[in-house]
Amino acid sequence: MRGVAPPTLYRPFLNGTYTVSAGLYRMGQQPVPWLDDPRPEEHTFTLDDAYPAFVAGKVAAHARAPHEYMGEAALTPDLREVALTHIAATLARDSGGAITWDGATLRNDLLGWQATLDPRWNGVRDLRHFPAPHATLIAGVQPLHALDFLGLNAQEDLALIARDPRTGADWLAATHVLLPQHWDPRDKLGRDFHAVHQPVAGSAPMNATAPRLVEAAVTRGPFIRFAWGLSMTGRLDHHPAAPPDEDRAAHTRFDPDRAVLRVERQTLTGFPGAHGALFTIRPLIHPLREAVQTPTHARALAAAIESMTPEQITYKGLTHLQGDLLGWLRQRSLH
Repeated sequence: MRGVAPPTLYRPFLNGTYTVSAGLYRMGQQPVPWLDDPRPEEHTFTLDDAYPAFVAGKVAAHARAPHEYMGEAALTPDLREVALTHIAATLARDSGGAITWDGATLRNDLLGWQATLDPRWNGVRDLRHFPAPHATLIAGVQPLHALDFLGLNAQEDLALIARDPRTGADWLAATHVLLPQHWDPRDKLGRDFHAVHQPVAGSAPMNATAPRLVEAAVTRGPFIRFAWGLSMTGRLDHHPAAPPDEDRAAHTRFDPDRAVLRVERQTLTGFPGAHGALFTIRPLIHPLREAVQTPTHARALAAAIESMTPEQITYKGLTHLQGDLLGWLRQRSLH
């Protein structure tokens, strides 16, 4: 993929029920059911025609307050090395030739920059710029470290999960999350799976299986999973400390011409020898009218929203939207 295809449209709401669960699909083996033509997916990273918008969003967050989006917590050199090397190699593999990695230098012919990386000690050096289609997006950007450089080249946000091989304790060991959806990466860093997901309404059943989920993430896979919600703006970065927009404002009401379906395609790749895993998050933004094209789509989304608990309605930011949204969906379900 070289940035010319439109973002893939997934419809995780089609089962008509909103759930918070692991929902893991084995990469390359199990078909992803939310596609018009269900099939297994083998890629970790995507590079589609939304790439410039994602890079621009990440650069803006980076310029505003990088310390609010990225950090480390007891990340071992072994896990850092294997994870960052994997990110570089896989990003190059999945880019269709737009990005290359020779084991030392990552080069991006779309953004027009390259750097030599030290994956073990998170070093970045010999940053060089050259003419390219989207070079203006990263002009003047100074990557802070190797993970930062890798994250700025990807549409996905990145996180590393670590697990102590002696005690089995797990924690979020690194974040490079420049496009969060109404959560603060600083609140999660260093915390275990249960604490990271405890604020998510309806997460208790999933959290009860936390040890098994972390075990699977580290020793099996790779896996793909999905999360979804609705937003009233298409902005990618909704960090709580970022400048506010109309999404989730108290005065905002449902408008079908502004509403978007936000789906997160997430992947988990384990590194058992280094006792950890890579977690990627790719937001996909689609106008609601595009996501809900048929009466079947409308009925399924309405049923999924009606299945939410009051706590989940609040958590997903639908408190002031639910009534008009359901009315619009019921109207669409008749045509």
